[in-house]
Amino acid sequence: MIYFVGTPIGNLDEITLRALNVLKNSDVIFCEDTRHSAILTNHYALTAPLKSYHKFNETKTAEYIISLSASGKNVSIISDAGMPCISDPGLTLINACIKAGEAYTVISGACAFVNAFIMSGFEAPFTFVGFLPQKNTDRDKLIEQVINGGVLIFYCAPHDINDDLKYLNIKLGNRKVAVVKELTKIHESVSFLNLKDALIDNPRGEYVIVVDKTPLKNALNDLSTKQHVDFYIDKGMTKMEAIKETAKDLSVSKSEIYKELL
Repeated sequence: MIYFVGTPIGNLDEITLRALNVLKNSDVIFCEDTRHSAILTNHYALTAPLKSYHKFNETKTAEYIISLSASGKNVSIISDAGMPCISDPGLTLINACIKAGEAYTVISGACAFVNAFIMSGFEAPFTFVGFLPQKNTDRDKLIEQVINGGVLIFYCAPHDINDDLKYLNIKLGNRKVAVVKELTKIHESVSFLNLKDALIDNPRGEYVIVVDKTPLKNALNDLSTKQHVDFYIDKGMTKMEAIKETAKDLSVSKSEIYKELL
């Protein structure tokens, strides 16, 4: 049997009794990083050997894992944190099991995006998106697919957090956002911001971005085009800058603003 086992996302105590029992009775445990997972296995005195299973060897290792299970071994699959298959390896093996008719099951456990959604206080429905792709063209395609999916939930590394927030503001408009950091760990926190002003100082740790479903209304959009532009000019912008900012607020081209002013 192959077991996909949920493990702690931070606090080592956050693991189910069933998960510990399955891991204790496993003949082998496959994990992303044996050094990282050794922290968990040493903490709970788990003796099953750790073997590497990550995105670079998924396809090749899946066949080996299925052969172990077919020979009567109990095989557990874990990720560095949380549930396998959720932005972590496992999906390739699940589909290989289905194709081969090999028995498998999921052992419940912690999942960061569920915790973050609850902490946000936003209402369902929601769509879990995961990590944004690196290429802008891939990002744009993904956002087009999920933009109407209610609350949107993203995973984010610290070095990407501010760029991702800026990108989401451009694509989704100014919305409420909950930025959740270091779930279940000692420095766990949640910051409630507006996307337009969202900026994380000295980002550290892993983040979950929860974006509310409804764009915030911009009171300036109730003004006439001239009043809108004049508002930004009065704040010290040049006319060109004010027109650009007004076009951004109204989601129209700068040429349309020019026509309105004329």
